[in-house]
Amino acid sequence: MSSAFTRRHLLRLGGATLVVAGTGPGLPALAAGTGLDLPALAAGTVTADLVVYGATSAGIVAAVQTRRLGRTAVIVEPGSHVGGLTTGGLGYTDSGTSAAIGGLAGEFYRRVYARYQGVPVTPDSPMRLVFEPHVATEVFDELLAEHGVPVYLNARLAAVQRSGDRITGLATDNGQLFTGPMFVDATYEGDLMAAAGVSYTVGREANAAYGETINGVQLRGAHQFTLPVDPYVVPGNPASGLLPGISAGPVAANGTGDDRIQAYNFRMCLTQAAGRVPFPQPAGYDPADYELLLRYVQAGYTGPFFTTQSVGGGKTDSNNTGAFSTDFIGANYAYPTATRAQRDSLTADHRTYQQGLMWFLANDPRLPASVRAGVARWGLAADEFTATGGWPPQLYVREARRMVSAYVMTERDCRGAVRVADSIGLASYTMDSHNCQRVVVDGLVRNEGDVQVGVSGPYPVSYRSIVPSAAQCANLLVPVCLSASHIAYGSIRMEPVFMILAQSAATAAMLAADAGVPVQQVDVAALQARLRRDGQLLSWPPTADGEIVVDNRAAGVTRAGVWVTSTAIGGYHGPDYEHDGNTGKGVNRLRFTPSLPTGGSWAVQLRWTADPNRASNVPVDVVHGGGVTTRVVDQRTSGGQWVSLGTYQFPAGTAGSVLIRTEATDGYVVADAVRFLSAVA
Repeated sequence: MSSAFTRRHLLRLGGATLVVAGTGPGLPALAAGTGLDLPALAAGTVTADLVVYGATSAGIVAAVQTRRLGRTAVIVEPGSHVGGLTTGGLGYTDSGTSAAIGGLAGEFYRRVYARYQGVPVTPDSPMRLVFEPHVATEVFDELLAEHGVPVYLNARLAAVQRSGDRITGLATDNGQLFTGPMFVDATYEGDLMAAAGVSYTVGREANAAYGETINGVQLRGAHQFTLPVDPYVVPGNPASGLLPGISAGPVAANGTGDDRIQAYNFRMCLTQAAGRVPFPQPAGYDPADYELLLRYVQAGYTGPFFTTQSVGGGKTDSNNTGAFSTDFIGANYAYPTATRAQRDSLTADHRTYQQGLMWFLANDPRLPASVRAGVARWGLAADEFTATGGWPPQLYVREARRMVSAYVMTERDCRGAVRVADSIGLASYTMDSHNCQRVVVDGLVRNEGDVQVGVSGPYPVSYRSIVPSAAQCANLLVPVCLSASHIAYGSIRMEPVFMILAQSAATAAMLAADAGVPVQQVDVAALQARLRRDGQLLSWPPTADGEIVVDNRAAGVTRAGVWVTSTAIGGYHGPDYEHDGNTGKGVNRLRFTPSLPTGGSWAVQLRWTADPNRASNVPVDVVHGGGVTTRVVDQRTSGGQWVSLGTYQFPAGTAGSVLIRTEATDGYVVADAVRFLSAVA
């Protein structure tokens, strides 16, 4: 890894800007490093082996992988921001099982680690998934420079040229045309896909559509009002109308499909440093927009009002939390299929709402002084997003269009009920949907749409889910707006997974071009072989050393006595956890038995959900090759974490186990999951 900071060289091309990042002395030399000379880059028609639309993290990885395969690539970005959410404030990476991140995605996070440590990156470097936005920008600039990838900014898609079932050109509004044999849509919105005539959907399917259980309308308890709040302009008077942001329609039954999508926001980078930028009062600020929050506070709610997850440097990745926070619920329904001008307006509305929220919390005299003082201690980081006054330039588009292709990823994939054979990478995050609307139930305001249900472990994503149906388009791959149901997309839609799928998409595109076949006819076995060579992880658990997780729902679990399933306390692995009901002490037992692919040394970790009503003295027996070792764990603390029970020698197969006992325990005993990590690395 070069220790030099990269520079961005800019060349104006009508309404667009060509960006070539590098450390060299001048643009012509850098242009030569792209495989395309400077006149070719500035020409009215630019041709490359792969044309990528969208300079998101996925778009960058797709282009870099193409260059590593010895081909040319260009990135066409409709806006002015490079790196998507990864450089736009989402520095506290949602990863699920981080060990399931392979390929270029894993390399990106290893480069982040190396930059913080000031050391060269190596294949054995640890990954760092928590970082400041400017560090992610530097790493992406470094990758773009090393591989000579030109990026065209402010080059909005105007038209798609087609010949039969193939895209032949992507025309932009500045008059340029980008041509090539293969295309990747790496936008969060799926604009190229839609313009090419590929089938897509927007909104939530009914549970019945794909045999799911948590899709569609979901009136649940998380990120919910925990105190009664009146929704009417004049409290108690429905005739006075509803406060802003509350839907007037009746609430459909859980599992009913509709066209609503989960809320958007900005991931703020905040700090308490002396040089912080105070929260600005935006033009168009209206305190009435926060009347609902004021009533919630007056009812007794004291916060938190946003998250403050540390990313280093005294800074945060601050996200939505609770019933009323940074998510602008119900304000984004038109966004997925809107025009650029309409999206700009909707983005401005979201910015006004969120900046106004922070101003309100820090300044409105009707709020308790403790609330105002607590929020005013925070501000925008002055050394991040300097071009936009510390405010992130990237709206968090959590979902927009989703392609409908020959294979739709669903809840069954996420739960491990089905395992596709054409895997091109792994996803592992919780099935996560933010709220989709605010409604009135029995005269009180409620949020609807939030779902946070764990998955069984890392699961494969199908190659068929990133390519259109046959005959719709033969040379387009869609690694971001892939084919998935609303709730499955809630798990897949994480930045590491987008990068994983983008690398696989670029590899498949080059294989298809070489073979002269549609992307739907790529030899999947050959694709998977190449992906493995490039470090992608395609199956779980690994066949040799690695990670084995036994969830309470797994086949390797046996019970004695009575165990009760629950989702009441968060932090559990998989769809739920179990507890002993604080009864049957000494009778209730639960054993986790893994199927270990190899014998040897394995670290054993236990997971539970913590609460003051839990037992502080839970005996846990680890049965291993040398006998039985008993550990005692305190389940009142360390919830939602993997807690070490030690490292032991195990034979291959199912000879080892972990037994949770309940004798003489002083509270509820929880059984959630056990993780085995190979000590061979």
